[in-house]
Amino acid sequence: MTPLATSGPGQVVVVGAGPAGASLALLLGRQGVPVVLIEASHSPARRFRGEALMPHGLAALEAMGLLPLPATIPQRPLAGWRFLFDGRELFRLAEPLEGPGCQGCRLIHQPALLSSLIQQVAALPSATVLQGQRVQALEWQEQRVSGVRLADGRSLAARLVVATDGRSSQLREQAGLALRPQGEPFELLWFALPQSGPSPLQGLFTTVVGPAGLVSLFDTADGAVQLGWLRRDGEPDGGSQGWHAQLAEQMPLDLAAWWGEQEGGLGRPTPLQVQVGQAQRWWQPGLLLLGDAAHPLSPVRAQGINLALRDAWVAAQELLPLLLAEQQEPAEALDQVLARIEALRRPEVSRLQQLQAEETARGRLLLERPWLRSLLCGGAPLLGPAIASRWRHDQRQLRQGVTRLPPAAPCPGHDG
Repeated sequence: MTPLATSGPGQVVVVGAGPAGASLALLLGRQGVPVVLIEASHSPARRFRGEALMPHGLAALEAMGLLPLPATIPQRPLAGWRFLFDGRELFRLAEPLEGPGCQGCRLIHQPALLSSLIQQVAALPSATVLQGQRVQALEWQEQRVSGVRLADGRSLAARLVVATDGRSSQLREQAGLALRPQGEPFELLWFALPQSGPSPLQGLFTTVVGPAGLVSLFDTADGAVQLGWLRRDGEPDGGSQGWHAQLAEQMPLDLAAWWGEQEGGLGRPTPLQVQVGQAQRWWQPGLLLLGDAAHPLSPVRAQGINLALRDAWVAAQELLPLLLAEQQEPAEALDQVLARIEALRRPEVSRLQQLQAEETARGRLLLERPWLRSLLCGGAPLLGPAIASRWRHDQRQLRQGVTRLPPAAPCPGHDG
């Protein structure tokens, strides 16, 4: 068991070493704040994690001083976007969508990024990382969160607990912060396809809408191909061969031969249950929710990692002046900061969730209207450029964000 570098009621305990938790722990620990980062798993490796860093996510990493990313983190620029209906191309657009010289979308291997962040946190003298350690419960004192109890029976006192433990956050539930769902939940089937030769996707994020559903394919940062499949409601589970045959019917001609080679390696997918929403409130006295714990997102345009990084940056800038003050402020002052963090972050999250929902609704409309897909593709030479222009416009806030990131906060007595 790793010994605690610090222990006491003045420390910050961050639960969950995903993008929000790991980056927040790093930002606080760099300035000398006593911080403990706790992660239930022994490794950040997970079969599917978001890979797309949009310009607003990259802006957060830049503000944190983390760009350029180390060469040891697999990464590459996205070449562009391609949309097909019933196997026929409607339009494609190159990255960056904003034009030459602008920041484009970048794909990164998220487990490698998280490993790098966790290692940096562990190297800080004021920080401790506990991996493979589960938080069993919040601890309370006079209706205020005062720490956490670990599964091994230890209790960690804390001035602040930050819950970044994901969309099914147990700490959110224990704190009585109910999730307010937005829309009906849905299921995605997610496949990982090992790639042995040059990818036929040519670096394009490719979306194919057809009788079998909505399928998105892209080349991952580490050389594989990922495929997400939103099936039509009521579609039977066909098993590996059935899934392969259903998807073969709507693959474009230039991907047909490659897809025919994938049947043996298709394997079983990971079913992803998607429920979008926001916690009724992002904080309780002594507790702050960030990332998916505060606002589980749809996978549309990979907003999860991007908004998590932005949450962490804003939270750090608001918290650091108070946490580093020479005289400890009363508990009520901390609560005011927690409320301000929510007030700063909720508008952007709400707007981007709305845009995700609108894009999902358009996709579902196309799923259920074969005649509309046929009409659009039949008129692709004339309609394609106009639809592409509109789609590019609709992506602006999903890529650039809604609010400006605040500058680094001045920290009393600290030059870093």
